[in-house]
Amino acid sequence: MSSMHPYRSVLYIPGSKERALDKARDLPTDAIIFDLEDAVAPDAKVGARATLVAALREGGYGKRIKIVRINALTTAWGLEDARALREAGADAMLLPKVNAASDVDNLVDVIGSGLPIWTMMETPVSVFNAREIAAHAQVAGLVAGTNDLTKDLGCRVRTDRLPLMAALQMIVMAARAARIVAIDGVYNRFRDGDGLKTECEQGRDLGFDGKTLIHPSQIEIANTAFAPTNSEIDLAERLIAAYEESRASGQGIAVVDGQIVENLHVVAAQRVLARAQAIREMAAE
Repeated sequence: MSSMHPYRSVLYIPGSKERALDKARDLPTDAIIFDLEDAVAPDAKVGARATLVAALREGGYGKRIKIVRINALTTAWGLEDARALREAGADAMLLPKVNAASDVDNLVDVIGSGLPIWTMMETPVSVFNAREIAAHAQVAGLVAGTNDLTKDLGCRVRTDRLPLMAALQMIVMAARAARIVAIDGVYNRFRDGDGLKTECEQGRDLGFDGKTLIHPSQIEIANTAFAPTNSEIDLAERLIAAYEESRASGQGIAVVDGQIVENLHVVAAQRVLARAQAIREMAAE
């Protein structure tokens, strides 16, 4: 599961709903979080686990990355979730209520070292410990739990998300330091496309790879916002060409659009092109 796979859209699907699990096989989302936690009522959790195992074994999800959010290991369902889902065909397991790397160790004790683990970053303590959580050998992705963070901080819900900014940036920085995936939190007003677009663009500008979504109608907006634009792809190609030309001719300095091009710009440009190519491959399925 490479970080070069696109993660523009990461859709939560309740593990209890067979119809939603089936429909997800045809949705243009880059990744799916099959949820056994918040999206499933307590009396439906045991049944949801069996329903989800059956759906994953049946397969048909194509190139979409399959992530299962189990219940916390401290709950009545978490341990059995982990045991049942470790061999079901998921690409990763998402652990909620993570506060420290030791919480990840507890899951590794149950599932072993084979399956990548993603963690919900949804408490102030998890944000303070983001660096050590992200650095854990088995952790492959961080997911911002912005609703829980908002609740715990007691902060106001603002369109600019200023009260959450320190937490969001800590999550991105920890993920980048560990070279793993960082996914932004959900946008709750799922009928508000303009608001979603604004928040997706903010998340993209902060450095997130994509956004967690709660409704299929949000996929297209997220896919567009987190993909390189045609002008960004064009600029990346020109940066690389100019840099290579300057090195070949021994000039040492390349200039594109009045800006000096250094090696770090080329690395960023190559990342843009690789991302665009990964998105093309995803779309070609």
